[in-house]
Amino acid sequence: MKKMNKVTLLILLLMSINAHAQHVFRAIVKDSLSQQPIVNVSVSEGKNKRSLSSDNGKVLFSDLQAGKHLIVFSLEGYDAKEIQITLPDTTWHVILLKAKQKELAEVTVIASSRNNLRMENSPLKVEVLGKEELEEENTIKPGNIASLLSDVSGIQIQQSSAVSGNANVRIQGLEGRYTQLLRDGVPLFDGFSGGFGVLQIPPLDLKQVELIKGCASTLYGSGAIGGLINLISKQPVEQQEAVATLNQTSLKESNVNLYASKRYNHFGYTFFTGLTHQNAADVNKDGFSDVPTLHSVVVHPRLFFYPNEKTKIIAGYTGTFENRLGGDMKVIGNKSDEIHRFFERNNIDRHSAELSLDHTFAKSDRLSVRASLSSFTRGISTADLYFKGRQVSYFTEAAVMVPFSKNSVVAGLNVSGNLFKKLPSDPIALNNFQNNTIGAFAHFTAWLPGNSTFELGLRGDHDNFGNFLLPRVALLHRFNDVWAARLGIGFSYKSPNPLAPQNIDYPIETIQPLPAGIKAERSLGYNAEVNYKKTIGENSSLFINHAFFFTEVRQPIVTIQLPDESVVFNNATKAINTKGLDTYIQLTLNGWEVYAGYTLTVAERKYLTTNQFLPLTTKHRVAFTLVKEFEEHWRFGLEGSYTGSQYRDNESKTPGYVFFAAMVERKFGKYVSLVLNTENLLDYRQSRYESLYTGTITNPTFKPLWAPIEGRVINMSLRIGLL
Repeated sequence: MKKMNKVTLLILLLMSINAHAQHVFRAIVKDSLSQQPIVNVSVSEGKNKRSLSSDNGKVLFSDLQAGKHLIVFSLEGYDAKEIQITLPDTTWHVILLKAKQKELAEVTVIASSRNNLRMENSPLKVEVLGKEELEEENTIKPGNIASLLSDVSGIQIQQSSAVSGNANVRIQGLEGRYTQLLRDGVPLFDGFSGGFGVLQIPPLDLKQVELIKGCASTLYGSGAIGGLINLISKQPVEQQEAVATLNQTSLKESNVNLYASKRYNHFGYTFFTGLTHQNAADVNKDGFSDVPTLHSVVVHPRLFFYPNEKTKIIAGYTGTFENRLGGDMKVIGNKSDEIHRFFERNNIDRHSAELSLDHTFAKSDRLSVRASLSSFTRGISTADLYFKGRQVSYFTEAAVMVPFSKNSVVAGLNVSGNLFKKLPSDPIALNNFQNNTIGAFAHFTAWLPGNSTFELGLRGDHDNFGNFLLPRVALLHRFNDVWAARLGIGFSYKSPNPLAPQNIDYPIETIQPLPAGIKAERSLGYNAEVNYKKTIGENSSLFINHAFFFTEVRQPIVTIQLPDESVVFNNATKAINTKGLDTYIQLTLNGWEVYAGYTLTVAERKYLTTNQFLPLTTKHRVAFTLVKEFEEHWRFGLEGSYTGSQYRDNESKTPGYVFFAAMVERKFGKYVSLVLNTENLLDYRQSRYESLYTGTITNPTFKPLWAPIEGRVINMSLRIGLL
C-alpha cells in the first residue's frame, strides 16, 4: 500500500513539473500572395506576451506553459489572424497574412521586380513614388507626370523641342533613348511611339511609379541601359472611389480629370478620362511660341473579373488624342504671310489594348499571362512638309512564380515587336522597318542566413540585331535594425532605331535609314548603396541613402548631322561612361516632411579626343522639398533646386541656375481641397541668358534647351471627391 502511494505521488509530481515547464512557440509569417516573409508583424499571446517578426518573418515566444494558447498576428494593411495552439509543440507554424482589400492599393509591393517583394525587402533598388506624391502632383500638374519625375534625384526631363514642347526622360546623365518607359510592365513608348510619351500620362490614373536606375534589361528586355520607369495603374477596391480635378494656370492651360473605380464580388472597374486645353504663349516676346497650342483627350477604362479568390482577369483600353501647334505666333493666330510661315503641327492618335490573367495555385505558385497591342499614329505638318506615319507594337508574356521554403523562382517567355510604316504623305528618306524579339528570363531570390537577400537574374533575347545574354546579380544585407546595404551589377542592350528619342528633335525628313551592319548598343552597370533608417519617437523618422553608380555603354550609336542637314547614325569605337554618386535624406519630424538630395554625375564620350562631356548633362544638382500640414486643414510646401552648368557640343558652358516652387492647400472636409501653386518663382528662363534661335523669322534654327523657357507659372486647382 505504501509502495502504491509512492508511485501515485511520483506521477503527480511529474505532471506538476510538466505543467510548469517552459515551452516555445515558433512561427514564420508570410504574405499570402507573394509567399515572402513579412517583417514587423505584431504577435501577441494574452496581455503580457508581445513580439515583432524579424527580417526573415520568424517569431519565437518562450516561457510559455503547457496547454492551449491563442496567438494573434496583426500588421497595418493586412487582415489580423488568430490561431489556437496546444503546447508542447515543436512545429514551425507558417502563418499567411492576407492584404486588406480596402488598403491593398496602399501596400508598397514592387511590381517591376516580378517577385512581388515589398520595397524594403528587395535586393534590386527600386524607388517608388506612391499615393501621396501622385495625389499632390494631380493638383499641381494634372496634365502629365514630367514635373513629378524631374523632382527625383538622378532624373532629368530633357525638353527636346522649343516648338512642339516634346520631352524625354534621362537617367544618370544618359540620353532619353536609354530610358525604358513601361505601363504596367508593358513597353509602349519606344521609337516613333516614344514621342510625347511622358507628356501624355496624367497622375490621377496611377497607383504608383517605380524607378530603377542603371542597367535593367534583364527584367524587360531592350532599352533599359540608363534605367526603367514602370507606371502602375490603379486597381479597384471595395469602397467606391470617384475623384474630379479642375485646374487653371496663368499660361492659359485648363485641365479636367475624372477617375472612378469600384470592386464587387466577381467584377470591378476603373475609369479615367482627362481633357487638356492650352493656348499658345510667347513668354519672351520673340515672336515664337514658348508653349504650343494643345488640345488633348485621354480615356482609360479597365474591366476586372474575379472568377474566384485565386484568379484575376483584366481587360483594358487606352486612347490618347492630341493636337499640338507651335511656331510663329502670327501663323498660330491665322495671320501668316510670306515672312511669317514657320510652324509645326502634330496630330497624334495613340490606341492601346491590354489583356492579362493572374492565377494562384493551391501551393501559392502563380501564373501570369498578358498581351498588349498598340497603335501610334502621328501626322507632322510644317510650311514645307506633310508626313504621316504609324507604329504598331505588340507584346505577349507568360511567367510563373514558384515560392519554396524562403526562396522563389520566376521564369517566363515573351515575344514582342514593332513595325513602323509610312502612310500616304510627302516622301522622306526613311523606309518602313520593323524589329521582332523573342526572349526568355528567370529570376531566383533567396533569403540567406544573417539577414541577407540574394537575387540572380538571367535573360536571353534574340531580335533582328543579334543575340543577347543578360545576367544580373543583386544583394541586400541588413546589418541591424537601422543599417542596410545593397550591391548590384547587370548587363543591358538597346537595339538600333532611327526614331529613338534624342536630346534634339531633328526634322523627320532629315533622318536617314540605319546603315547596313549597325550594331546594338550593349552596357554594363553597377550600383552600391548604404541606407540608414531610424524611427524617432511615435511620429518622426529619418532615412538616409547614399549610392554610387557606374554605367559603360559599349559601341554606342552616335547621331551626326551633316552639312546638308542629313542625320546619320554609326557605332563609335569607344564607350560612353557615366559615373557618380547620389545622396538624399528624408526626415519626418513632428508633422514636418523634409527631403534633400545631391547628385554628382560625370558623363563622358570616350570616343572623342576633346570635349568628351555628354552635352546638356549637369555635373552638380541639389534639390530640397519642405512640407508641413497645419491643423488638418492647411498644407504648405516649398521646393527648390540648383542645376549646375552644362556643356554644349561647341565646348561652351551654360550657367547654373536656381529653381523654386511653392504651394498651399486648403482642405474643406474629407472630400474637397483647393490648391494654389507657383512654379519657377524666380522666373528663370533660358531666354533671359540668350536668344532661343538663330537664323530668320522665316527659317529659324532653335538652340538645344538646357533651362526652362515658359517662365513663372501660377495655377489653382480644385479636387473634389465625388463619393
